[in-house]
Amino acid sequence: MVNPIATLLLECGAIEFGEFVLASGARSSYYIDIKAATTNPAVLTEIGKTIAEGREFEMVAGVAVGAVPIAVAVSLASGRPYAVVRKEGKDHGKAGTIIGDVLGKNVLLVEDVTTSGGSALYGLEALRAAGAHVDQVVTVVDREAGAREALAEKGASLLALVRVSELLDG
Repeated sequence: MVNPIATLLLECGAIEFGEFVLASGARSSYYIDIKAATTNPAVLTEIGKTIAEGREFEMVAGVAVGAVPIAVAVSLASGRPYAVVRKEGKDHGKAGTIIGDVLGKNVLLVEDVTTSGGSALYGLEALRAAGAHVDQVVTVVDREAGAREALAEKGASLLALVRVSELLDG
């Protein structure tokens, strides 16, 4: 397999076969267990380096919970700060949906796995509402099920480190 991230995902057991219901509600005969990759320091480090290389951004952000370790890895690899997009705002302490100062910043949104793009769209809209400029999303794995098109409709591009077809064909 030519794609080094795809190779790492396969080697760490991040793809499983069976019957699964995805976060989007869709059914699948395979599951991308990205946590097998993001809880492995060597794999997570490579993911962070790969995302950080050659991209222009002032800050990286990830939607809780799955994308947070990826955002941290990119932050460490790039030396740039990161933000967390909460799934739900909180009404105590420093209330809000975003952890981190994104106002006026060019933010790179990262995702673990994209399917329909729902989580990425949520993050994109939350970051923009907080005053961030976001026009690119990088996902570790794109299941090639509509996320790219959904994000394009909102003016954002999706770059996948790995397309699911590479994992299934590999």
